[in-house]
Amino acid sequence: MGPKHWPARLLNPTTAAKCTKFDQSSVSLILCTQQHAWITTRDESGWPCQVLVRLTAASLNYRDLLVAARSPEYPGIDGVPGNHVADLVPCSDGAGVIHSAGPDSKWTGCEGRRVLLHPNEWLTGDVRNLNLQRVLGAAGSEGALQQWIVIDDARVIEAPAHLSSVENASLPTAGVTAWSAIREGLDASLSGQLDNWCDGKRLQGKTILTQGTGGIAAALGATVIATSSSDAKLEFAKKLGVTYGINYTTTPDWDQDVLRLTGGKGVDQVIELGGARTLLKSVNSVRKGGLVSLIGILSAPQDLPADIVPALLFGGKIVKGCVAFSRDTTAEFARFAEQHGIKPVVAREFAFDDAVKAFEQLQNQTEVGKLVIRISEK
Repeated sequence: MGPKHWPARLLNPTTAAKCTKFDQSSVSLILCTQQHAWITTRDESGWPCQVLVRLTAASLNYRDLLVAARSPEYPGIDGVPGNHVADLVPCSDGAGVIHSAGPDSKWTGCEGRRVLLHPNEWLTGDVRNLNLQRVLGAAGSEGALQQWIVIDDARVIEAPAHLSSVENASLPTAGVTAWSAIREGLDASLSGQLDNWCDGKRLQGKTILTQGTGGIAAALGATVIATSSSDAKLEFAKKLGVTYGINYTTTPDWDQDVLRLTGGKGVDQVIELGGARTLLKSVNSVRKGGLVSLIGILSAPQDLPADIVPALLFGGKIVKGCVAFSRDTTAEFARFAEQHGIKPVVAREFAFDDAVKAFEQLQNQTEVGKLVIRISEK
């Protein structure tokens, strides 16, 4: 038996009951509360392997600002930077509850199950299977900042039981990107085909430098060095298992501190968020043959120093872009988080009506942890 109420067709999917425009610092953003009319008689030929999810929360990423600002640093339709459809519903990361499922869906009968969304169509294998045109909240793909979404079976993942909806919405980009970068980078494997990563001891004997909170690397057993402009953020990172903290504002030559802490050898891997402005120091901080995993672009490309070429060449070092992650990797990290009780760091929650305030706060880049918009209370 299929679901009692399956939306064979969405009527007027872009008609908004409420539409708030946000225009600040060249950012133009439209947030919509979408109103759908549901056809209550199931059509077996429509949406057979898809799920209707009632979204409960969506978290923000810096990438969402780039999309909203039509930034030249983020590709849109046909790969053209900044080319995204008008009135695009933003946000790649969301969590919710299964409302109904198609007749051939594996989620049929799972109504009420708490789930998180995998944000792209890359399901398995390597990055060649990623299509940036089909990532939620960019190009022409509506994002998670809405009340309802119809999504393919394969992109629905059972949420870790110990996390709230707000925490589940925070899991994918922040957590899985770091997880994916780490699991690809060590044990001499850059292919991403590494099994059995859920024992929590994989990185014992390894040292990782992170420009984030470092909790995932610490949970995997690594010695973690974190950098930040805030002593308060560094103290918070230490509570998550970070061993050493370096304030890059008071210690501008922080790469030299990293070398000192590692006996002159450098770290095994750097999780690089800053982009061009910090990339050379990250390369200087990594050991010979080590890996710099580039997962962020917080500074402009024109800041890239010329010295980086000899540093890479003569150190035999690797810089690898980590643009996204597969569905398999998302499911794996969700399992790891549940097994080890890992929780995303949530800095602030916003009501759905205050979504614009959340984006304004995201621009400030002052919070430790995720900014999350609560779409519904249940």
